[in-house]
Amino acid sequence: MSARQADTLGGRAAVVGIGATEFSKDSGRSELALAAEAVRAALADAGLTAADVDGMVTFTMDTSPEITVAQATGIGELSFFSRVHYGGGAACATVQQAALAVASGLAEVVVCYRAFNERSGRRFGAGVQRREPSAEGVALGWALPFGLLTPASWVAMAARRYLHTYGLEPEVFGHVAVTARRHAATNPAAHFHGRPITLADHAASRWIAEPLRLLDCCQETDGGQALVVTSVERARTLRHPPAVIAAAAQGAGRAQEQMTSFYRDDLTGLPEMGVVARQLWRTSGLAPGDIDVGIVYDHFTPFVLTQLEAFGFCPPGGGADFVASGALPLNTHGGQLGEAYLHGMNGVAEAVRQLRGTAVNQVAGARHALLTAGTGVPTSGLVLRADG
Repeated sequence: MSARQADTLGGRAAVVGIGATEFSKDSGRSELALAAEAVRAALADAGLTAADVDGMVTFTMDTSPEITVAQATGIGELSFFSRVHYGGGAACATVQQAALAVASGLAEVVVCYRAFNERSGRRFGAGVQRREPSAEGVALGWALPFGLLTPASWVAMAARRYLHTYGLEPEVFGHVAVTARRHAATNPAAHFHGRPITLADHAASRWIAEPLRLLDCCQETDGGQALVVTSVERARTLRHPPAVIAAAAQGAGRAQEQMTSFYRDDLTGLPEMGVVARQLWRTSGLAPGDIDVGIVYDHFTPFVLTQLEAFGFCPPGGGADFVASGALPLNTHGGQLGEAYLHGMNGVAEAVRQLRGTAVNQVAGARHALLTAGTGVPTSGLVLRADG
């Protein structure tokens, strides 16, 4: 159990701009072009210019370096630049890094971005290919020779144990998929706009890695998303109501690996998300009942359930019933299952829209949004709140 106390970052920075490219299966342009387009759109949304930016944060997996994106968008001198590791686990941590820079005075305006051709270019779903030897890759040597080659197969191991432990069937994962696709169906930016599904559709979709079916797996998407972070004081002078960063956290658990943490005492939960949850609740002073909308990382449906359990919205094994109840508006943009797979960055943008009151599937009176990043890896999370 962590002995950490509430930190002092909460309430000192805000997200003031969001911008994205179209979400597609074949962008027809470079990942650098996607990144630059998203950054320009986010700055325009904030009412800021490239000259205002002095900090940039992205993922270690991004192929477009900070200085290259700065050149492409007309950004000049940078006093802060940073990258966050572990794929989708970095989504909320990019905002945390930006907030830390702003709160400490290292930078005044920080842009966070992620852009890739994950459908037309490299596809994560194709599994591990031509991996260079590395210390962190050693763990994969205990899984790859036995056929666990893809993210879906790694998650399937934990999902099977979850079902066995709680006496459930794979159909329970369908509640997550149906919820995401229902919201995507009314979101014009979503790939699955106009295409909701039923539980029967989920149960009829083909197996990918039992107990995961096709509709348990997120999309592969081309696109870019950018966010702009600055101080709360400056945010109040800009174009839109700020989405204040009430709390931000990262977390890695004991015996942590990247997607293959199979040697823990218990495979039914996500200890790394438990670390994040404890710190978010401590720092924000909030509890599950205070959250108006949840943007929960949904690369695979089973881990949505275990995240909700880690945050205390429901007891272990109760995630599916909680989602089915509709007690918490969940992934109102359609998530990565329904809108687009942008390593979670499009989810941060949706939370900002909810707090602004401009979301397509707007939650009336939304004041507090919980966001999570990638699961199965060291991860991160945010609580955003409306100002005032």
